[in-house]
Amino acid sequence: MTENTNPQVPDNAPESGKIQDHFDLFQTETYQELFEYKRQFEGAHDRDLVAETAEWTKTWDYREKNFERKALTINPAKACQPLGSLFVASGFEGTLPYSHGSQGCVAYFRTHLTRNYKEPFQAVSSSMTEDAAVFGGLNNLKNGLNNAYDLYNPKMIALCTTCMAEVIGDDIGSFIQTAKNEELIPQDLPVPAAHTPSFVGSHITGYDNMLVSILKTLTAGKKAETTNGKFNFNLGFDPYIGNLRELKRILGLFGIDYTILSDNSDTFDSPNTGEFKMYNGLTKLEDAADSINAEGTFFFQKYTTPKTQDYITKEWEQKTYNFRPFGIKGTDEFLMALSAITGKAIPQELQQERGRAVDALTDSQAWIHGKRVALYGDPDHVFGITQFLLEMGAEPVHIVVTNSNPDFEAELREVLTNSPYGQEATVWGKKDLWHLRSLMFTEPVDLLIGNSYGKYLWRDTKTPLVRIGYPIFDRHHMHRYATLGYQGAINQFNWIINTVLDELDRQTIIPAKTDISFDLIR
Repeated sequence: MTENTNPQVPDNAPESGKIQDHFDLFQTETYQELFEYKRQFEGAHDRDLVAETAEWTKTWDYREKNFERKALTINPAKACQPLGSLFVASGFEGTLPYSHGSQGCVAYFRTHLTRNYKEPFQAVSSSMTEDAAVFGGLNNLKNGLNNAYDLYNPKMIALCTTCMAEVIGDDIGSFIQTAKNEELIPQDLPVPAAHTPSFVGSHITGYDNMLVSILKTLTAGKKAETTNGKFNFNLGFDPYIGNLRELKRILGLFGIDYTILSDNSDTFDSPNTGEFKMYNGLTKLEDAADSINAEGTFFFQKYTTPKTQDYITKEWEQKTYNFRPFGIKGTDEFLMALSAITGKAIPQELQQERGRAVDALTDSQAWIHGKRVALYGDPDHVFGITQFLLEMGAEPVHIVVTNSNPDFEAELREVLTNSPYGQEATVWGKKDLWHLRSLMFTEPVDLLIGNSYGKYLWRDTKTPLVRIGYPIFDRHHMHRYATLGYQGAINQFNWIINTVLDELDRQTIIPAKTDISFDLIR
């Protein structure tokens, strides 16, 4: 089988002009024979040995060796800093996200966001190559800023770095000023810049670094003697566009004047009108500049925005608030705080929504009560999910947070300890999804909650996966829903409960054997 000199079309080939889907195409006999043939050139191990080793990786013995890993990370539950930087920048009016590094880096960030949102994402790059790595990226940055401004006419360019620029030590602040001094871009063009090396931190670190840089740039010299009567709100690295719209609806019901610090709801969910629009960020630059004069700033992700909060507290001398309006309790706390701070009653419409959310949980909670759950994601994301699970009587068991920190872990452990449903939970900070695999094989759970990368754990452990988080590549339109507020609680509960019921149907699929009760009604 070393040569194929037969020009005849295989008997099982698709008919001429008919395009066969790749899911079916690669299952045909022709391709299956080809895959088997390739094994001799790939150094493929014996199938029995592979199977034996795979079984060993499910044991406690392997788990102990797995957790002794120090220098290797396998499938971390995080992305790198520039992704978060570009994400937050895209929420401001007329803003062009700019990545100072190689073309491949910005292509990765753009495709990562595009694959999640199914929307084209605009960002540019300095396109640094080998010569820039040796001599520095000044010329690349000057030419890049000049071209970006001339071609795309942005109101603001938000610039972040990549690994290459950080390793060689490019001074991006002086580079930007040089470009302005040489009149390559206007002197008054806002160009906030953030150092976002991918080899430290994660996407939430990059989000924070860029947000504080944007606010510093836009609010310089804007401090007034009196407040503007508004409140600022920031959702952090929140992948659910529905949350921005739900928050704005809630604030509208309260009659609160507000500024969203990075509103990218239209950036990642723009209407298809037949006309291309380059910039869809909804936070106006003048509103962001005036945010320094607000009554206070609300943050929904405490551990995503520590630098920004510290800056606002110390430099703006402005009150900051931290809330997680997810689930019933979290939403209650947020709405009661809004009422207390503004002196306005909680709108009747929201009170009715609370009743409907509680009713939904009451209707279905029995299917969730006592279920053992593994989950992973960013610190604030995991915190909100954990609190909601405890409200439903579910039992979080394995909680993996790759981009963890000691303060987050201490706060979450306190919440778990204070709940009868959190007694078996363990918070695994700085661990990855290969660690989680060992945990799920040695201490099985009923349910897994996380992003699309959990699909491989689902396939391995046969544990049903509820896709909540970022990224979600293999399901469509999840980002359009809200997870915030009472409506968001219903949405998340809907995803969780129906995953449980789907799994139950799979387990009772044989009539009169596994389907003893011929169940139609659950």
